[in-house]
Amino acid sequence: MNALPRIVGVDYGAQRVGLALSDPFRLYAQSIGAYSGEEALQALARLDEDPGFDTIVVGWPLTWSGEEGAATEAVRAFARRLSRRFPGKNVVTQDERHSSVRARKLLFRAGVRKKARRQKERVDAAAAAVILQDYIDETQESASCPAP
Repeated sequence: MNALPRIVGVDYGAQRVGLALSDPFRLYAQSIGAYSGEEALQALARLDEDPGFDTIVVGWPLTWSGEEGAATEAVRAFARRLSRRFPGKNVVTQDERHSSVRARKLLFRAGVRKKARRQKERVDAAAAAVILQDYIDETQESASCPAP
């Protein structure tokens, strides 16, 4: 089985951007850090060189009821910026509701100490991995379901 181009997950925030990267077979997401907006773009440029990616999954901030909220415009602008900076890459959105809560729970289950779980950078990076893993799981589900 040949490795595919990787997929990058993005949890955009006004202060930090969490990033995650899929494994070469697009089965699992791993957080790689949280950066300022400009640092995140630089990190993505490095990832584009090695190991390379073809898709950027951006967390889409919907309200609890599923509506677009105030944060959606900022994320939309960042997604457009990604499209311009990385032409030819597929930039898609993924519902990010509950991603930070799930990230905190995952950090707890992984044995990360309470003080470290309170570090916003760690939570943002883990949330990017949650967003990316949701995308990977949904993509695999839809690919494995037979057509009606």
